[in-house]
Amino acid sequence: MKKTILASVAIAALAMAGPVSAQSVKVGVLNDQSGVQADFAGPGSVLAAKMAIEDFGGKVAGMPIELVSADHQNKADIGVNVTRQWFDTDHVDVIMDVPNSAVALGVAGIAKQKNKVVIVSGGGTSDLTGKDCSPNTVHWTYDTWAQANTVGNAVTKSGANTWYFITVDYAFGHALERDASEAIKAAGGKILGTVKHPLGTADLSSFLLQAQSSGAKVIGLGSAGADTINAVKQAAEFGITKRGQKLVAMLMVLNDINALGLQTAQGLLLSEAFYWDLNDETRAFSKRFAAANNGRYPNMVHAGVYAGLMHYLKAVQKVGSAKDGLKVVEAMKEIPTDDPLFGKGKVRADGRAIHDMYLFEVKSPAESKGPYDFYKLLATVPADQAFRPLGAGSCALVK
Repeated sequence: MKKTILASVAIAALAMAGPVSAQSVKVGVLNDQSGVQADFAGPGSVLAAKMAIEDFGGKVAGMPIELVSADHQNKADIGVNVTRQWFDTDHVDVIMDVPNSAVALGVAGIAKQKNKVVIVSGGGTSDLTGKDCSPNTVHWTYDTWAQANTVGNAVTKSGANTWYFITVDYAFGHALERDASEAIKAAGGKILGTVKHPLGTADLSSFLLQAQSSGAKVIGLGSAGADTINAVKQAAEFGITKRGQKLVAMLMVLNDINALGLQTAQGLLLSEAFYWDLNDETRAFSKRFAAANNGRYPNMVHAGVYAGLMHYLKAVQKVGSAKDGLKVVEAMKEIPTDDPLFGKGKVRADGRAIHDMYLFEVKSPAESKGPYDFYKLLATVPADQAFRPLGAGSCALVK
């Protein structure tokens, strides 16, 4: 059965690729196209990559830019097999997105072996620029440390200083809970307990009841996508927040709020690295994206695929080729980042792209003035404060 799945993924990718050319730059978007994180990244990330290629002019250093995509189904073995196929046979030069931290870590390891490039937007673990950093990896949009620092720190300092975590049981959830716990304790808070659940768990009632009975002021949701949406919906059904406990989504994005509806999501605190309504440039991009995406607006993961790919192409232009991944990433670190979605920043020695992060509160239905008008901006965390300090991640690339 597994061989059949892998074969179908590979055939689909090859069908999209068209004829292989040694004189082209080939971009692969690898993510969850049909499962619990399909709205989180999925087809929207493929569209974002397509827009970046078009906006760059369709060519770089005189070479056409090709685009392929595949569904890793949130399975590390499928993600690794597609990656090997792309690098070894299909001449893919860079892999984009890669939500699901376990898959992202595996893909990053292969990219280093093959001297290719991976630019992570959807994957969250801060280990990608920490103990598992690689000279061939750039981590663009967010990470578990930044999410924890932006949300956990602010909520704890507001007086909500006792926490209980409901965490998804894989690499991303483990890293998010770890980083959030450190931020909360540093802000004077206390962790009263934690419970872990498998990815894609539909019924979270027993976990929510454990969190409720803990007496913690805050229930932290260490998950993403459909897992977080289900937790928020079921917490509303139990009336948890009405009884005084605060529900905090450690990772929730725009499309999650759209799925929940403002009546259920109102008052939630969350952090994103991008919001469509920040300025004229983010609005212009988002309207173009929505026009090509059945009216659905981009979240930070989609924005990160676009911006990360644009910066990669600038580096390929400087190097003159995409074939030496190490040289391309070195160029990405040399060139300051500057794009309409994330503004000015840089890629650090550890591969972390730094930019501002934002703390938002979800609006009530009465406050919203139209489609996707979901957030109130509470705070902007500057780029140099938003991410883990360069020397604190145990990355071997940091001298």
